[in-house]
Parts: sequence; structure tokens; C-alpha cells
Amino acid sequence: MSESQSRYGIISALTSQKLSIMGAKADLKEEVQKKEQTVLDLRSDLANWKKDVQEDNKRTERTMDLEIQKAINIAKYSQQKLRDKEKVYDEKIRAIDEALKRIEDISKTIPNP
Repeated sequence: MSESQSRYGIISALTSQKLSIMGAKADLKEEVQKKEQTVLDLRSDLANWKKDVQEDNKRTERTMDLEIQKAINIAKYSQQKLRDKEKVYDEKIRAIDEALKRIEDISKTIPNP
């Protein structure tokens, strides 16, 4: 019986060792799968980040284009306002020039005392 128990002990120890090794092997596979999943997650994060950056850049570009268009419109309005004011000033200058000419003409016809 002792030989039978000895075989049973050896078989039990070897089976236990085998199970332990199989568990360690499974743990290694799981660890590798986790690391591979980390790589996939990081790649996905990078792709998402790139998309976000592109969208942010497009949004910023649209905002800047709108600001440029607004500045162009303000500049055009200012140019038109300048032309309008120049016309008013030119008319005032013409009126003053005419008044000065009339005064000069009157001064020529009236004798000096």
C-alpha cells in the first residue's frame, strides 16, 4: 500500500505542478493580451486625438475667416464713410472758396476810403 500511496503522492504533486504551470501559462497569455489591448487603446486614443485636433483646427480656421470677413466689411464701410465725409468737406471748402471769391470781388468794386 505504501507504494500506491507513494505513486499517488507523486501523481498528485506532478498534477499540481502541471496545473500551476498551466495557470502561469494562461496568466502570461492574459498579460500579453492586456498589453496588446493597451497598444490598441493607445492607437485609438491617438486617432481620436488627431480627429479632435483637425476639428479644432477647422473650427479655429472658420472663426478666423469670419473675423477676417468682418474686418474686411468694417474696412469697406470705413472707406465709404471716408468718401462720404470727403465729399461733405469738399463741398464746405467749395462754399468757403466761393464766399472768399465774392468777398474779393466785392472788395474790388468798392473803393477804399
